[in-house]
Amino acid sequence: MYGWQVMERAAELERRGEAFALATVVWRQGPSSSQLGSRAIITTSGELLGWIGGACAEPSVIRQAKQVITDGQPRLLLLGTPDQLPSAARYGGSLPEGMTVVPISCQSEGALEVYVEPVLPVPHLVVVGRSPMAQTLADLALAIGWRAKRLDWSEFSAGDVDERSMVVVATQGHGDEEAVERAAAAQPGYLGLVASRRRGESLLGYLAERGVPQEQLDRVRVPAGLDLGHTSHVEIAVAVLAELVQLRAAGEIATTVSQPVKAAASSAGGSAPEEAIDPVCGMTVATGTDGPIRSATHKDVTYYFCSAGCRQRFESEPDSYLISTE
Repeated sequence: MYGWQVMERAAELERRGEAFALATVVWRQGPSSSQLGSRAIITTSGELLGWIGGACAEPSVIRQAKQVITDGQPRLLLLGTPDQLPSAARYGGSLPEGMTVVPISCQSEGALEVYVEPVLPVPHLVVVGRSPMAQTLADLALAIGWRAKRLDWSEFSAGDVDERSMVVVATQGHGDEEAVERAAAAQPGYLGLVASRRRGESLLGYLAERGVPQEQLDRVRVPAGLDLGHTSHVEIAVAVLAELVQLRAAGEIATTVSQPVKAAASSAGGSAPEEAIDPVCGMTVATGTDGPIRSATHKDVTYYFCSAGCRQRFESEPDSYLISTE
């Protein structure tokens, strides 16, 4: 996958509501296997689709991209050997503010500047019900750029949402219990019921008697929306949307992905981490490939390396490389 194929796949992932990072090479110092404008997609699981550089650059870009997805903030990366970084000639010997320096150690002695930007799913709202208020709420959410759809209670299932979705049940007596039970089972980021407080308490009590776990019922907001007093159905829709916007801004609705796995050395008898720091050059490396070529055990601890050269240097005098890391 290369060129516009990467962008086509990015568009496909965005339409499916999947989070990912897009990495673009904006500067290179040869020799380097990447080219200006080379692009790659990095998924939340760390899969790289496209081309951003060779084995030296890829693990570091993947690690940084996973953090970009988690933080939701872009990063400009400078990847190169430690002695290259302080003398970046095109910046007059100093690095621009905000640039993240990622030391890598490659025999090619190339360097890269990579811009990594997050592409996060837009908010996903499912409105259950066929009332005018339900349709108005779905339309308002679409108007502000959210993904939104309205379903009748008989059409709705837990498979229509995930843990980052927001669900508003506005069935007004038509399948209320079934809709709330199905939505609660999916454990969405938000679940609200458009009903009076008295009606809501009665409904939740009924579901508790049916055996719906209390921790699921405790997450149901009733009545949904900001309290605007007696209002029309259009204003109720505005009140519900306003509450959703408010909760998202306050970070009370989960919209982010899990933190990436941190790099670490492992004990000889334990399971290997997904990534580790090369004690010789300081580069972040993947641990699951090439076996003894890129790993060595010293004092019952397994260390991982970017290349056979770093492993050989470590084995010749391991204690000298561990002084600064232990």
